[in-house]
Amino acid sequence: MTTGRFVRVGGVDGVDGVPLHVVVEGSGPPVVLSAGLAMAWFDWDPVAALLVAQGRTVVRFDRPGHGLSGPATAPPTAAGEARRIAGLLDALGLTGPVTVAGHSIAGFHAEAFARLYPERTAALVLVDTSIEEDPRTVLPAGLRTGAARVLGRALTAAGLPAALGPLARRAAVRASRTGGSDRPLPSAGGPPAARELVRRVYRTGRVWRGTLLENARYLDTAAEVLALRTGRPPAVPVTVLAGYDGSAGRGALRWCERQAELADRLGARFVVAEPAGHLVMLDRPGEVARAVLDAGVRKSGQRLA
Repeated sequence: MTTGRFVRVGGVDGVDGVPLHVVVEGSGPPVVLSAGLAMAWFDWDPVAALLVAQGRTVVRFDRPGHGLSGPATAPPTAAGEARRIAGLLDALGLTGPVTVAGHSIAGFHAEAFARLYPERTAALVLVDTSIEEDPRTVLPAGLRTGAARVLGRALTAAGLPAALGPLARRAAVRASRTGGSDRPLPSAGGPPAARELVRRVYRTGRVWRGTLLENARYLDTAAEVLALRTGRPPAVPVTVLAGYDGSAGRGALRWCERQAELADRLGARFVVAEPAGHLVMLDRPGEVARAVLDAGVRKSGQRLA
């Protein structure tokens, strides 16, 4: 398992300057991989290895309150996370266009980056991305944020992260994988996350607090992305990759339909990875890597990245 270095992204409007844990590997056209809620950089390990082998510079980072990054100090926004990606690329000296891939809630952040920084985006890949067609909140944002902070502090004070953090991580991974396993399928190309890293990350109240804070602003982030769309597709090639477990279950089929509808709205190429749970990068890393590699191909067949 690879750990990286820490970069402080400062001087960017709306970005809090929290030290970010970053792993940069390989050489060639750059790809940024951003994981979903409560996930860490090592969840991209199988995909990153495949992309490096295909001549890509792969950048993985943990958002504040995730992985090994510093604690979240402010509620996240779509625009703020887009600026964080831009600031991180500046700090790494990567000024040219990048392919940006976001999983789950990070799909909101990746799309915001592509819309706010089209000149810096070679292509956009949404990996089983979060979808909210009509996000509406009942409680005020400040109240939800305050409640998340209070709950996070209470859970930490009670010692629950240290006692249950790794177990909760493993249970969440099993629930999000095809076959209900926390180990990769034979096609995954790598071992599961090392237990010492899982303990190092998920026994901390920092990660629990960051997860609660990000989740509390989930619908606000979704609404922000909808406002950015203004009925227009991004000005870059887009791929929507959906995970499908292969069942005839109503929920699984409806999820694929929603992902396909999103692809239509974004003028995107639609790809289904099967069988795969929500953690497509662990169940079908080869298909995720292929989607990233093919993302910069225009209809004319000209590769952008």
